[in-house]
Amino acid sequence: MTQTRKMTGEPKHHAGVALRVPDKTRILIVCDNDSDTERLKGVFREAGLTSKAVSTITSGCKSAKSGRFQVVFCTPLLGDGSWRGLIEVASQNDLSFKIVLMARTFDLNQWVDALQVGAFDVLDVVCDLPKAADAAKSALGTAYLKRSGSCPERV
Repeated sequence: MTQTRKMTGEPKHHAGVALRVPDKTRILIVCDNDSDTERLKGVFREAGLTSKAVSTITSGCKSAKSGRFQVVFCTPLLGDGSWRGLIEVASQNDLSFKIVLMARTFDLNQWVDALQVGAFDVLDVVCDLPKAADAAKSALGTAYLKRSGSCPERV
């Protein structure tokens, strides 16, 4: 419940006083390319978004399981596994983070499959990274609506 309050900004009550927990966006970057990671971190920093980076799927799944992240940007395939491990973590732990894939090569069939399996969006690492902050904000809005029960899919 405390984690939910932190994520949604719901006020905490302490000794009869309502305290508002800062609603800070937390983004997890799962990528083994240092250049792409630094570019992405810079885009988020400029947009006022907080991010953390890890370089393996194993570390990404462990971090995502904590419930501290609302959006995960991930390379589709890393040395120790696929982004689909993050989908499993979200499903098994009832977490509502959104996944945005960052790909250098991704054909249309892979893109459609990724969206059907649970990715929120797919960005081209070469030219779409400047749009990552907008993608993160869209994913956050969708996750918020889903958590609050206002998502049309749940009606």
